[in-house]
Amino acid sequence: MAIRVIVAGASGRMGQEVVKMIRNEDKIRLVGGVSRSRKGEDAGEVAGVGPLGVTLVGSVEEALKQTEADVLVDLTVPHAVKAHMELAIRAGVRPVVGTSGLSRDDLNGIARLCAERGVGAIVAPNFAIGAVLMMMFARKAAQYLPHVEIIESHHDRKLDAPSGTAVKTAEMIAQNRPEFRQGHPDEEEWIDGARGAFVQGFRIHSVRLPGLVAHQEVLFGGHGQLLTIRHDSFNRESFMPGVKLAIEKVLQLDGLVYGLENILE
Repeated sequence: MAIRVIVAGASGRMGQEVVKMIRNEDKIRLVGGVSRSRKGEDAGEVAGVGPLGVTLVGSVEEALKQTEADVLVDLTVPHAVKAHMELAIRAGVRPVVGTSGLSRDDLNGIARLCAERGVGAIVAPNFAIGAVLMMMFARKAAQYLPHVEIIESHHDRKLDAPSGTAVKTAEMIAQNRPEFRQGHPDEEEWIDGARGAFVQGFRIHSVRLPGLVAHQEVLFGGHGQLLTIRHDSFNRESFMPGVKLAIEKVLQLDGLVYGLENILE
């Protein structure tokens, strides 16, 4: 039986890619779509693949009431995603979330709700398998080369900085790197923010420019050497294998998983 999926944010760039991906999968079926700006239109027409017989509605609540679903793929905005997840979990629908911006408190609250309801959920700061491997490699490298900085670059329409991928990478590095403040102790910024955001004793730098999609490099410095671990997503198709994997894996979970690396390992 096909996995029944609702896509929230179906008219956005990522949402359209997810609709296209589902259309080409025999074991996944689109049963609902959410878009405030394109409600009333066919999800397939909006995604440019022709009619699919799924009419977009204006809210996640409406979509959950109108159709029976197994999974909610949420690709909306940070301020809305927590409420969407709570609605889905209470309805017995498993969220797969690619929206960054959830706080640690938000994640803890969602984890408690998942445990209470016995419903699985996945929050993935990045769905690109290569990006997840980059984070896993960075975690390992930090054990041996603890002097590190992260540079992440995204399109200029991205709402949050630093990216969820950069924050997740920093958290994974911290697992193998005792916190210490690197660089010169008397370092001074002549222009505020020149050294980037300070986290766990090292720096994250965010670049926002048109033409970019999603790019990150993690620089590890040592005596006489530099290790660079880099990942580039050149288009949003790069995220689709990870989305498909998360849709399949979330059905096997009864709690919250934060980070795609936890279903790869």
